[in-house]
Amino acid sequence: MSPDPRARARLSRLEALTDAALGHLELGKLLHTMLERVRELLGADTATVLAYDDEARQLTAIAAAGIEEEVFQGVRVPMGAGFAGRVAASREPVVIRRGDGSPVVNTLLWERGLVTILGVPMLVGDELVGVLHVGSAEARVFGPDDIDLLRLAASRLALAMRVEVASADRAAASALQRSLLPTRLPAVPGLEFAARYVPGSGTAVGGDWYDLFPLPDDRLGVVMGDVAGHGLGAAVVMGRLRSALRAYALESDSPAEVLSKLSRKANHFEHGVMATVAYGIVGPGHDRLVLSLAGHPPPVLAEPGCPARLVDVPPDVPVGLGLATSGRRDTVIGLPPGSLLALYTDGLVERRGEIFDEGLRRLVGAVTTGAPEAVCARVMSALVGTTAAEDDVALLAVSRAGSL
Repeated sequence: MSPDPRARARLSRLEALTDAALGHLELGKLLHTMLERVRELLGADTATVLAYDDEARQLTAIAAAGIEEEVFQGVRVPMGAGFAGRVAASREPVVIRRGDGSPVVNTLLWERGLVTILGVPMLVGDELVGVLHVGSAEARVFGPDDIDLLRLAASRLALAMRVEVASADRAAASALQRSLLPTRLPAVPGLEFAARYVPGSGTAVGGDWYDLFPLPDDRLGVVMGDVAGHGLGAAVVMGRLRSALRAYALESDSPAEVLSKLSRKANHFEHGVMATVAYGIVGPGHDRLVLSLAGHPPPVLAEPGCPARLVDVPPDVPVGLGLATSGRRDTVIGLPPGSLLALYTDGLVERRGEIFDEGLRRLVGAVTTGAPEAVCARVMSALVGTTAAEDDVALLAVSRAGSL
């Protein structure tokens, strides 16, 4: 008995959307090809993909067939508003017809002469990626098979978009972060430096950073910071905090005051952001460091003839999250000739299933006096070794030359 013609037609439609060859197309070409196929399979006049921006809580047209002006004009629809916003908010298919009173934010839909519009959410699991809708210039009924077909197309496109965005975010975050780390440590007579930065293996690039910069009167600014979170957002915030700290460092000789200003800035402009920061100023004689900690773990100091130790510095509250900006404290730390100071982020010492103090003990045991490059290599070998750290790792070693 020959197959049911309707079953054959349905199978043919499904194969058109699940064609393995589509997986080799770059995202722009995939969107164009899929929208054209959807138009043809559903007998629609238009097809549009709107991407969802969770931070802005709005949809933006990024690809269209038959109504390309949606993309050209940068159509945006707030979450919950109009047709596409309603699809996004409900996460259910929605059909509207011209004249039925349904609100439409994007008037291009009616100006194009559409009479019936079907939209479905684009989901990856529970995550909303966007909205896919098709329109017809004739009054028609979109049946269950049509809705299922459009949902299938939406699912495939949502996954492709999610992968593309994640990949682009990782690349952009990595490029941004590396561009903001010092490409070359400064040359300061009487001081030597070495540093390491390694992205975590289990997460996207985060907001760890270190910095060294000259200040007036032969002083040197030393920074180690860690923005909570990962991905492009954390890297962007890191860049803003780094730039702001450098600016405040030119206005004040007190690290505590600089961190107070940085926290006030973060509280006002970076809502929901938290960062730990260690900021110190090495004096012109290189014999002392004035240091303030904003929730950051204390540095390790190694002095000639003595075992390394954690520096005794009071940990004031982190930067951001509406936390207090005043009451921060400066601590003066002696840097005798031949000493070495190591600053780091918690990714170096923190391990799952282990108390934080265990990692600190290993770090203290690995830090010695000597050439900073050799010390960094020894620390990374002892604390990272052959197993990649899950979180980002930043390490900065500052050594004062020994007495002549």
